[in-house]
Amino acid sequence: MQEELFNLRNYAHIGDAVWELFVREYTVFETSNTKLLHKITTDRVNAVFQKDMLNQIMPELTEDELELVRRARNLPIPIARRTIQKDYRMATAFEVLVGYWYLQDKERLEYFYNKFKTMDDFN
Repeated sequence: MQEELFNLRNYAHIGDAVWELFVREYTVFETSNTKLLHKITTDRVNAVFQKDMLNQIMPELTEDELELVRRARNLPIPIARRTIQKDYRMATAFEVLVGYWYLQDKERLEYFYNKFKTMDDFN
């Protein structure tokens, strides 16, 4: 794995924004109804959905990516999120991956974008 340019929290921060933009871009081609746009987006930009997406792609991750997920999953979490600790940790790991790919490997990010678009859970 290339040397990380940022710490894991920074990857998660950018990954969160990149994921939301991906979902929003996807939804604007699905509907023009404002309420439906919001519902589709919020259904996909949350800890449980991100955890589910991560679980589905885990078999395709490289050893380095799995190590990144493991390290990100073990980051300390805010007290307010402790009620859904497991989901939040996995969502953070997902965001770290997305952020890492966005900054380090756009080709890999594009591969998974295309994969997400074909998943039943995404549509």
